[in-house]
Amino acid sequence: MSTPTLVHIPAGRATIEGMLEIPERAVGLVLFAHGSGSSRHSPRNNAVAGVLRQAGVGTLLMDLLTPGEDRDYAQRFDIGLLTQRLLEAARWAGSEPAIRDLPLGFFGASTGAAAALEAAAVLGDRTRAVVSRGGRPDLASEEALQKVRAPTLLLVGGLDDGVIELNQIAYEQLSCEKEMLIVPGATHLFEEPGTLEAVARQAANWFARYLPA
Repeated sequence: MSTPTLVHIPAGRATIEGMLEIPERAVGLVLFAHGSGSSRHSPRNNAVAGVLRQAGVGTLLMDLLTPGEDRDYAQRFDIGLLTQRLLEAARWAGSEPAIRDLPLGFFGASTGAAAALEAAAVLGDRTRAVVSRGGRPDLASEEALQKVRAPTLLLVGGLDDGVIELNQIAYEQLSCEKEMLIVPGATHLFEEPGTLEAVARQAANWFARYLPA
C-alpha cells in the first residue's frame, strides 16, 4: 500500500506543491499536468491516478501554477510557463534518490496535455509515455509535436465537439508511436457514467505497456 507524501518542488521564484504516491515495485512514475482552472485536488485526475497506482505506476499530482498565478486567466493558457514547471518537476524527480531511477511518463488534461507534449519533446528518450485526457495537444508547437519520441495516447470524448478535430490535427503532426481513441458518450470532462473509468483503464494499460525498461 502506497503512502501519499506532500512534496515541495522549487521552480524559479515559485514553489510547486505536489502529492507523490509510489506503490510497491513501481514500474514508473507519471507526472500529472492538470488543465486550466484545475489543481492537484482534481477528483478526475485523482481517480485516474488511483487506477494507475493499482497497475503499479507511481503518480505525482501537482499544482503547476501558484494560487495567485491561477487567478490570472491568461496564465492558465501560458503553455511555456506550464512546460517550464513540468520540466522543473521532472528534474526534481530525477534528483530524488527514492524515485530517480523510475521511468518517466506524463498525463495531461486540457492545456496540461500541450505542456506534457512540449516537456516530452525537450526530454527526448527520458520520457517513456504520454497520455492526454480531453486535452488540447494542438496548443503545443508543431516543432515540439514532431520531436516527441514517447508513445502517445490521445483520449477524447465522443461528444466533445471541436476538441476531437483539434486532437486530430495534433495527432497527424506526431511522428512517434501513437493512438487516438474516442470514448463513446463522453463530453469534455468525462462526467458520464463509466467514461472516466474507461479513460483510467486505457491510461493504465498504456503506461504499464510503455513505462517499464
